[in-house]
Amino acid sequence: MRRIGFVGIGNMGWPMAANIVKSGRYAVTVHDQDADRSARFAREHGCAVAGALADLAPSEAVVTMLPTGRDVREVMLKPGGLAASLNRGALLIDMSSSDPVGTRELGPLLAVRGLTLIDAPVSGAVPRARSGTLAIMIGCDAGDAVPRVKPLLATMGDRLFEVGGLGSGHATKALNNFVAAAGYAAVSEALLIAQRFGLGPATLIDVLNASTGRSFITEAVMKEQVIEGRHASGFALGLLAKDVKIAADLGGAVRLDAPLTRLVSERWLLARDRLGAARDNTEAILAWDHDLPGESPER
Repeated sequence: MRRIGFVGIGNMGWPMAANIVKSGRYAVTVHDQDADRSARFAREHGCAVAGALADLAPSEAVVTMLPTGRDVREVMLKPGGLAASLNRGALLIDMSSSDPVGTRELGPLLAVRGLTLIDAPVSGAVPRARSGTLAIMIGCDAGDAVPRVKPLLATMGDRLFEVGGLGSGHATKALNNFVAAAGYAAVSEALLIAQRFGLGPATLIDVLNASTGRSFITEAVMKEQVIEGRHASGFALGLLAKDVKIAADLGGAVRLDAPLTRLVSERWLLARDRLGAARDNTEAILAWDHDLPGESPER
């Protein structure tokens, strides 16, 4: 493959597309709903810009990095969208955090048009998107397509996992983010209780990091982002709430009674509704710092 399209130049899409361009292996054309943003990216990185999705028709593969699976389905299936524009044999690589059940439903709709869908969501947030060290989870039903896309994916990530058939990448990503969100919620509650009891939050984190409570959240998130008040992880609260809900819904889809996924989803949806979807996900603790109803505990 030589000609690559990239749809969605947001916080994650911008550095990911930039790394494809920097590799020098591909002729990249970018498209974004914000035409000014895609034009600025093209100027800064010396690549082509598509004013409309139909302008990506010559692409042999198109990457989508969009907020939701609904957005992905829209750009792929709408009149004048990718499915109507690309040549038979082209690959569609959805790197968004989409609903895995929806991805499985979308695949056959594209296959009848001669297009192959691959789900390849990422983990690592903006810093690792910039450094090209994302973890990428690949799901695909067409085994011959995966070797074709791996060199492209390797320009954006250094850990590529083949996790199963179509939708498996999105399922893996949602479950990973559920585990991370559950960890954040647990540590947040511990910090809030500690503060009200008179314990120092930084000291508590030091103890957790030297004890069995240690996790990515305690090591890489709490002191730098929460205690120091930076809240600049680059991953929106609304997007994480969406991912956790995908995981909870997936539990229902496979008919597993998974109450923790539902509870964690409720907590993150509450934080989103109280603070706003655009806030950084590390600010969720601010939404959970509330007294029990009808009580005024001593602090």
